[in-house]
Amino acid sequence: MEIEFLGAVRNVTGSMHLLHVNGARVLLECGLFQGHRQEAFERNRNLPFDATQVEAMVLSHAHIDHSGNIPNLVKSGFRGAIFCTYATRDLCSIMLRDTAHIMEADAAYLNKKHTEQGEPPIEPIYTVAEATESLRYFVSMDYERPMLIAPGVRLTFYDAGHILGSALCALDIQEDGRTYRLLFTGDLGRKDMPILRDPQVVPGVDYLISESTYGARTHGTPEEAEAKLAQVIRDTYSRGGKVIIPAFSVGRTQEIVYALNRLIKAGQIPALPIYVDSPLAINATDIFRLHPEYYDAEALQFVLDREDPFGFSQLHYVRDVEESKALNDRTDPLIIISASGMCEAGRILHHLKHNIGEERNTILFVGFQAAHTLGRRIVEGQERVPIFGEEYPVRAHIESIDGYSAHADREEILAYMREIGPQRIRKAFLVHGDEEASLALQPALEALGMQEVIVPNLGDRLTI
Repeated sequence: MEIEFLGAVRNVTGSMHLLHVNGARVLLECGLFQGHRQEAFERNRNLPFDATQVEAMVLSHAHIDHSGNIPNLVKSGFRGAIFCTYATRDLCSIMLRDTAHIMEADAAYLNKKHTEQGEPPIEPIYTVAEATESLRYFVSMDYERPMLIAPGVRLTFYDAGHILGSALCALDIQEDGRTYRLLFTGDLGRKDMPILRDPQVVPGVDYLISESTYGARTHGTPEEAEAKLAQVIRDTYSRGGKVIIPAFSVGRTQEIVYALNRLIKAGQIPALPIYVDSPLAINATDIFRLHPEYYDAEALQFVLDREDPFGFSQLHYVRDVEESKALNDRTDPLIIISASGMCEAGRILHHLKHNIGEERNTILFVGFQAAHTLGRRIVEGQERVPIFGEEYPVRAHIESIDGYSAHADREEILAYMREIGPQRIRKAFLVHGDEEASLALQPALEALGMQEVIVPNLGDRLTI
């Protein structure tokens, strides 16, 4: 078998790896690349392979850096099956259409300028109609239910504990008279996190493709994260300010809402108004409610006690654009949770524009900020940042909590690898991490006993 590494190699976006096995091609994920606008547009529009020649695709979870270019894959001629869990399919239904809507809106905005300048119009990478069409190719499976997906390739999903429906993807392969198991982690979750179960230990792994997002860093504990969340809210409330939380619509928003619910119940924060200002997050929360079978024991008990983990009296879900705008006219203390998590698009940009210049406010980051994003610029302490093409001074308090990360950190990755039996693994490939993170994790995995650990370059075609 040969593996082509075509995305999320020495960076954290655009996950895409193509397997050549038994004369078939199996694609592991088809994510959107995020970065400099023109580079991202070109890489996302032009797939690095012939989509018509791909027999099947495996999707670990619904995050856009893993799933976001599926509509373009189908648009380019893919007619195979896209295998994922039930919750992943449901989340992709809303997320891919939302991404297409943003693409169409961006293209319309840019085309106004192009018309004024006499330049030809641009087209979005895909449309809402094309995103909807791509959903016809999804085939849902549950955990631990093996399925033959290509000649000599059997797929089994295990719970990754990353977001709702996320999967560790085990491929049992019969090829040239030998049998072996390749594990693709997708994004590996963490133990003891709210809502979701712990990552399952996958048995019998011979070869490994692993994420390495936090291969050089460690997180705080979930308890420390919740304590800091409460402290930031209390401090901002005492200044009479707003807490603005950029959060991914799927996973992080629900986790923060669930944490705020518990903190208010425990009397650890004041019962101030909380607004989830993201139509996508609202739709995703509805899907979370549909799938309690993926919850851990604590969250499931909430449901069994007839309580809604994602609904309480202080919480308001905002769909209407005018209601969203009105939040920026408010002067009383409140919390706004809005997407996108890296501040690259969506309603969060309007909230930053109106609130980042006020010293009494807090911008609270609760997730990873990729290089070249607005979120990274703010976290790194830039004194002025561009929003909608204009520069704004950063006077608000800037806080970060990494204990809410849904990615395993360095020590958690190593602990998981010890559980799956590193001495058995003949070859491992590290992907989905900035170069520094992947290279830092490489010798640590070798020290555990893995026979060969490789950090591939973009475009490498390596053999198992």
